[in-house]
Amino acid sequence: MLKVGLSGKIASGKSEVENILQSLEYKVFDLDKLSHNLLENNEKIKALILAEFKTLNRKELGNIVFNNEDKKQKLENIIHPELKEIVLNIFKENKKEKAIFVSGALLFKTGFDKLFDKTIFISAKDEIRLERLMKRNSLTKEEALSRLNLQDESSKADFIIENNSDINELKTNVKKLLKDLNI
Repeated sequence: MLKVGLSGKIASGKSEVENILQSLEYKVFDLDKLSHNLLENNEKIKALILAEFKTLNRKELGNIVFNNEDKKQKLENIIHPELKEIVLNIFKENKKEKAIFVSGALLFKTGFDKLFDKTIFISAKDEIRLERLMKRNSLTKEEALSRLNLQDESSKADFIIENNSDINELKTNVKKLLKDLNI
């Protein structure tokens, strides 16, 4: 089984690539959803976060850690070890699959990229990402700009998928990459 990590900056098209892969019958897991599940259902994690941050509300947690590297690191130290175990269990439980894809915006900054055989970075021009982010999240231009550059760069990825056009070109690019990966 090939373990593939998907990453990319906000509004680059990671979710679209996930949808395309799922439509092609590949199993895709999202680290954000897995961490949200941990926050909602893991009593140990909930207790640790509550003790440290006095809230379990994701939006409030986001505001606390957004511009505070120390608090962000504390939150990651609580969540990431358990999250890595979940990913490793996903690999164990899906050994018969040809490939498993796991998507996360911060694969490289968190060291999660080391869990994968190959990594793919979804890339899009900044002006396209800005427009997508403003539309998708109903943000002002200033709000969107403050979020655009917070996530990983592509330099460590094995492959890059450009997403500067429409969904049909993105599908073509994903299918070409799958062919390059021999899956």
